[in-house]
Amino acid sequence: MFSKILIANRGEIACRVIETARAMGVRTVAVYSDADAGARHVALADEAVHIGGPAPADSYLKGDVIIAAAQAMGAEAVHPGYGFLSENPDFVEAVEAAGLTFIGPSADAIRKMGLKDAAKKLMEEAGVPVVPGYHGSNQDPEHLSGAADAIGFPVLIKAVAGGGGKGMRKVDRPDDFMNALASAKGEAKTAFGNDAVLIEKFVQQPRHIEVQVFGDGTHAVHLFERDCSLQRRHQKVIEEAPAPGMTTEMREAMGQAGVRAAEAIGYKGAGTVEFIVDGSKGLRRDGFWFMEMNTRLQVEHPVTEAITGVDLVEWQLRVAAGESLPKQQNELAITGHAFEARLYAEDVPKGFLPATGTLAHLHFPEGARCDTGVRTGDMISPWYDPMISKVIVHGPTRAVALKRLDQALAGTQVAGSVTNLAFLRALAQHEDFVAGDVDTGLIDRDLDSLAADPVACGRVRSLAALAALGLHRDGPALQGFSLWAPLKQLVALDYRGERLRAFVETLSPGRFRVEIEGAVHEIALTEGRWSVDGAPIPAEVVTHAAGLSVFWGNGYHFDPVDPLDVAAEGAVALGLIVAPMPGLVKAVFVEPGQEVAAGDRLAILEAMKMEHTLTAGRDGTVAEVLASAGQQVEEGAALIRLDDEDEA
Repeated sequence: MFSKILIANRGEIACRVIETARAMGVRTVAVYSDADAGARHVALADEAVHIGGPAPADSYLKGDVIIAAAQAMGAEAVHPGYGFLSENPDFVEAVEAAGLTFIGPSADAIRKMGLKDAAKKLMEEAGVPVVPGYHGSNQDPEHLSGAADAIGFPVLIKAVAGGGGKGMRKVDRPDDFMNALASAKGEAKTAFGNDAVLIEKFVQQPRHIEVQVFGDGTHAVHLFERDCSLQRRHQKVIEEAPAPGMTTEMREAMGQAGVRAAEAIGYKGAGTVEFIVDGSKGLRRDGFWFMEMNTRLQVEHPVTEAITGVDLVEWQLRVAAGESLPKQQNELAITGHAFEARLYAEDVPKGFLPATGTLAHLHFPEGARCDTGVRTGDMISPWYDPMISKVIVHGPTRAVALKRLDQALAGTQVAGSVTNLAFLRALAQHEDFVAGDVDTGLIDRDLDSLAADPVACGRVRSLAALAALGLHRDGPALQGFSLWAPLKQLVALDYRGERLRAFVETLSPGRFRVEIEGAVHEIALTEGRWSVDGAPIPAEVVTHAAGLSVFWGNGYHFDPVDPLDVAAEGAVALGLIVAPMPGLVKAVFVEPGQEVAAGDRLAILEAMKMEHTLTAGRDGTVAEVLASAGQQVEEGAALIRLDDEDEA
């Protein structure tokens, strides 16, 4: 076994590899860019090497710099993770030429699977079913159009060197083919430097089911399937294992096809053979076809680990170090069901735009595996993929595992950046998904409802008002409590561009009455547990550098307004003058019934050894004087009230 390895990656996958390596007694070397100097993977590793600027081309894609770092640090092997250089055969050859071991397949295997048309021809020869289509080298538009006619519409145009949905177009009618072909070729040329395409039959009600394979260069085994049909723009969102509705016969057929694919190229290490499946008539042995092979560890590998009990990274290290396959096919079995949800910093209502920001608060629930590369205080950088975490759950049945996924997502707390968390929860509760009736079009069909942004109800807003006054913790018994009468405080919050105002009345320690937007809620906090209007609720209220958040099923984020602004705006909007901070009332200059004009001096408050003059925000008549000179008052305490404007 290696004594030290270098991980040529960053973020979540680098942390994942480090954790297994550490458990195996293998020391690790991290690499990092300028943007990642304080990243979690750098902190976890035994050693770390700076490799360049924040742009991937200046750091994580600089194979020569990474190899030099491995040599300088005495590493014996390089683990590529996924993405970046993980499927670059030139990098593999350079690693091996430097006398190091590449923890993954050979350069030859990667090349054979790198071009979709050549890979499909190879798979046909190996007896792996492929989608009916044209995979030839003749790229003349008229020839391709004729091929499409022969295959039968609808067809799919796909870039030969493509991935991630780029250079891909669905064509329903012959009349649309030429325009779609030109568009796909142009996109492929820009993205991959290669405009060659292939044409395939478009599968109705398609499902994306992939088989995890593992080889030692000669023999291979499969670790069963994963269903990755929940996709948006060809990007996976929630994955599960095993696939719902899978039959024993089809699992055996798909598994054998995956093994044949791996053995046909002398595959070594972890790989995934992806199949497109016709789900229109259920899962059948004759209804799946090879799409591509990913010659690396997949993002979604944890669901396979959960149902098989296998640590795939451990297997990668052991086989790369020269061991044979740790288990034979008859020693592998499925136990239970697992899901993985990909949590991203992205703005779902704005079309899933990637988001950035500093994670002011980050908390993951107990009982779920959460693979992450970030911590509270870390920044979601614009330079890299905005993944925050993968949330993974396992259960004895699909129904139980899905309930656990929903609970885990509900218990995940993120503040400081917008996320797709509410979208994931809506997806986990979607009727068809719950029933196991999935296909790659499910999300697009119901996108409007799935992408709806939850709005905080009055109870959530009331809890936020308490937090803005610091009343959300079990604190000193007299916090927010006055001796002779209930203390009433005004507080303001900004929520989604709207200014909210609330009156908070402390009835007794831990008991409050909150008036907000015309509604009144009675709230109690007992031993850290909230109840609203007599009903217990599983909410958590958190203050942080970015404001405050109420987590109750979903996360709702508020920005407290500066008390001085509250005082001024309260006077204008409500005719109420409140203490902007705790202090001593030095003087009161008005009495009930007195006419005042906007800007008139009403009282002086001494706080922090300074005097603050409180003025009228509008013309009016003094209705009540609620404080007197010499009185100590709390922040937000009402001091003077003017008549309502319609009464004045």
